[in-house]
Amino acid sequence: MRTLYQVDAFTRVPFTGNPAGVVLAAEGMTDADMLAVARELNNSETAFVLPADAADHDVRVRFFTPTTEVPTCGHATVGAHFARTVEYGLPPGSLRQKTGSGLIQRVEIHRDEDRVRIGMHQGPAEFGPELNGSQVDRLLRALGSRPADLADHGPVQVVSTGHSKVIVELRDRAVVDALRPDQAALTALSREVGSNGFFVFTRATAEAALLTWARMFAPAIGIAEDPVTGNGHGPLGAYLVRHGIVPTQAGRLVFTGRQGAAMGRPGDVRVLVDTGPDGSLLVSITGDAVTVFRAELPFPRTPGAVAGLAPRRSPTSCCGHHRVT
Repeated sequence: MRTLYQVDAFTRVPFTGNPAGVVLAAEGMTDADMLAVARELNNSETAFVLPADAADHDVRVRFFTPTTEVPTCGHATVGAHFARTVEYGLPPGSLRQKTGSGLIQRVEIHRDEDRVRIGMHQGPAEFGPELNGSQVDRLLRALGSRPADLADHGPVQVVSTGHSKVIVELRDRAVVDALRPDQAALTALSREVGSNGFFVFTRATAEAALLTWARMFAPAIGIAEDPVTGNGHGPLGAYLVRHGIVPTQAGRLVFTGRQGAAMGRPGDVRVLVDTGPDGSLLVSITGDAVTVFRAELPFPRTPGAVAGLAPRRSPTSCCGHHRVT
C-alpha cells in the first residue's frame, strides 16, 4: 500500500484552488504506473515523491499530467510538500527538491498553528522569443479574443522559470473571464512557438489586494484549462519586472495573483521576484493548501522507507480540516 493524497493548492477552502494528486513513497513504481495513477485521478498534475538519489538534494518529485510527464509543477510541489508535512509531522524549515528533469529547487515549509504554507524557489527566469504579429493574431483568435483586447505594455512572449508559458496581457478582467479557447488551434500554436502553456492575465483586477487576475490553457499536454498555476505566476512575475510594467522596490517585486475564478476554483499565489547583482531575476512562489482526502493506494510492489520518516497520524476529516500536533 502507498499513501495517496488529494490536495487543493493555493487555497484553504476545499474544492477550490488547484487539485493535485500526491503519491508518497513512490519508489518502485514504473513510468507506466505513475501515468496510470495520474490518468485515473485526472488532475492537471499528480506528484510522485521519491527518495534522494544524490547528496545535493533531500527528496525527488516527478510530475505527470494525465497524458505525459512534465519537468516541474508549482501547485503539485505545494501539494506534495503539504502532504509530506501533514503525513510526517514535519517542522518548519527548508529542503532541496530534485524534479524529474534534474532541476534542483529549494522548498520552504511555513507553519502557523494549523496553517501550513509551502514556498517554492523556481529556476532562473529565461526569456524566449516574442511572438510575431501573425502569431499574436492567431493566438488572440484561438483564445476567443480580439486585437483590441490586447494590452500594450509588453510583448507576447515565452518566459520560463522551469516550465515555459506564453505570457499574454489583456486589458479587462471581464474579457479574461469570457475567453472560450479553440483547443486545437492552441495546440497547433504550441508546437510552433515551442511552449505548451498560454498564461493570460490582466492587471484590471478591481481588487486592491490583487495585482493580477489570470487563466492558463495548455491543451498540448492534456490540460484544457489549469485552475491555479504556480509555474505560470513565476514567469509572470519575471515578465512584469523585465519589461518594467510594475515597479520594484529595492530590486524586489512582491504581489498576489488570483486565478481559477472562471472555473469556480479561485486560488491565490504569492509571488516574489528579486533582481540579482548581475540583473538575473530570481523567483519564488508561496501558497496555502488543504487536504481533500487521504487514501491507501494498492500497488503490487512494496515501497521502501521515505527518507527515514515514519508516518505520523494526525486527526483528519475527508474535507481536509487538519489539526497537526
